[in-house]
Amino acid sequence: MGLIRPHGQEWAQTHEVDVEPVIRTERLTKRFPQVMANDVISFDVRKGEIHCLLGENGAGKTTLANCLYGTYKPNSGQIYFRGEPINLSSPADAIALGIGMVHQHFILVPPLTVVENIVAGTQSPGILLDLQSAEEDLRLLCNNYGVNLDLRAKVWQLSVGEQQWVEILKALFVKAELLILDEPTAVLTPQETERLFSVLKQMTGEGRSIILITHKLKEVMQVSDRVTVLKRGKLVDTVNTTDVSKEDLARMMIGREVRFRVEKEQIPVGEPVLEIRKLRALNDRGQEALRGVSLTLHRNEIFAIAGVAGNGQKELFEVLTGMREAKEGEVLLEGENITNKSPRDIMSQGIGHIPDDRLNEGLIPEFSVAENLILGQQRAKPFRRGLFLNFERINQFAEACISQFEIVTPSTDHPTKLLSGGNMQKLILAREFQQCWRCLLANQPTRGLDIGVIEYVHSQLLEKRAEGIGILLASENLDEILDLADRIAVIFKGRIMGIFDASEARIEKIGLLMAGIEEGES
Repeated sequence: MGLIRPHGQEWAQTHEVDVEPVIRTERLTKRFPQVMANDVISFDVRKGEIHCLLGENGAGKTTLANCLYGTYKPNSGQIYFRGEPINLSSPADAIALGIGMVHQHFILVPPLTVVENIVAGTQSPGILLDLQSAEEDLRLLCNNYGVNLDLRAKVWQLSVGEQQWVEILKALFVKAELLILDEPTAVLTPQETERLFSVLKQMTGEGRSIILITHKLKEVMQVSDRVTVLKRGKLVDTVNTTDVSKEDLARMMIGREVRFRVEKEQIPVGEPVLEIRKLRALNDRGQEALRGVSLTLHRNEIFAIAGVAGNGQKELFEVLTGMREAKEGEVLLEGENITNKSPRDIMSQGIGHIPDDRLNEGLIPEFSVAENLILGQQRAKPFRRGLFLNFERINQFAEACISQFEIVTPSTDHPTKLLSGGNMQKLILAREFQQCWRCLLANQPTRGLDIGVIEYVHSQLLEKRAEGIGILLASENLDEILDLADRIAVIFKGRIMGIFDASEARIEKIGLLMAGIEEGES
């Protein structure tokens, strides 16, 4: 049996990879009404390798993963696990075989603790779950993989990144031989991403296999052994990572050249549009999340906030949009005090908002595309005629948005929950751009998106900047911040550590401030 050496970091050189496939598909096909999600896909994953699934949003990556996990049943084709044909009727069948999956959108119960979420559905039926024994096993897992997590905390109390680790621990807890990770770094900070890659090192060193679904080409080149590229449900190719470049993979994904640098026009900033003065607010745990934040956003400006997740960005945006109470301080919109006004009042003043959690905060998944496109405007003309909605005008508006923002959907009445993540984000952009005639609050606007959609979002933000809109941008991607921003503020534990012109910003200094280390400290 042949052996190959993994590609990537030094840690990948510490173990050899058995080329015998742990799982493979033959001509796997999955259809949905009006959509061919997977079209005769044949590929395999070797024991001990990290195999990336790459493609644009809607390419069929998650559908393929869900077929391997038993969530979907293929219409035709065959799946083999350890050389034997398998027919999965549910995720329980996959878990019993040793296949685990971490979904892009978490499957967690917020009121339950970390331990309760992990144990639920994994232990044998009985009157009581053995939580004490499970907690001991989980502590050993956390210690073994260097995961720092409060196992007794309620899931709703955790940051998005911490919730991701809960999902990963669920798969480790059931001793998965094959682990499928769907966009695992989309909600992780750079530091957490490195921690995850270290865990993947240990897992492959122990003989496990990883399927990694990601849009981040830098991560693909860094961590994978092989890459399978999908496009519109079809297999483009499977390649050794060492044989291709980032540019090669982008062309395979999108079918064209991709600009990896943003071309930003230099524009003089305008008058102040949004002033934040000594703002203080509490988080959901009753702790101080904002500690005297002061910022001024101008027209024709992208003002970016850099920081590790959980340092007050979410609370700041919630205060600015009226969804969280400010305990002290003021928010002024062109001189008018809008502090603690209702979300409807604030939105009507020309402020658009792109939330960091598009599925739970930006959309109503069960509503149609058209209905989500007019959220917040449903009471206004021309979308209402007397007491009733004007469906003709709503559909006309939706069709125009779908065309302008290139939203891939079968129809205006298609359920939003069935869209890909990238198309959900385009829908939010289309809606909020119609409402933001003064300023736009964009919190993680490219989180979890593929490179083609990121390029599109960046171009749209720069267009709004050129139109005179002030944009307050929060991002955990320093490259994105440095590409787009005119000015940069660094936030740490709810306090602004420093403000810089982007042209003068140094990554090293920003990184130190993000960790709470001020200049001169050791």
